[in-house]
Amino acid sequence: MTDTQSSEDPSVEVSQVDAKLLEILVCPLTKSLLKFDRKTNELISEKAGLAFPIRNGIPIMLVDEARKIEESVS
Repeated sequence: MTDTQSSEDPSVEVSQVDAKLLEILVCPLTKSLLKFDRKTNELISEKAGLAFPIRNGIPIMLVDEARKIEESVS
């Protein structure tokens, strides 16, 4: 019963974002395309420097809910 276990254990979040949804979603701030980061379960707007969380399979596209991301300096 892995489905039951994953819903009971908050550290195990199974998030499947529909590929078609990812194709049409854009950053609410810059209107640029987003990249899905499977490791952090976030949608990344490189142009805005924001990471939008995905909770229970639902992208939270609110700037107030987004996490600022650091740009790596080369």
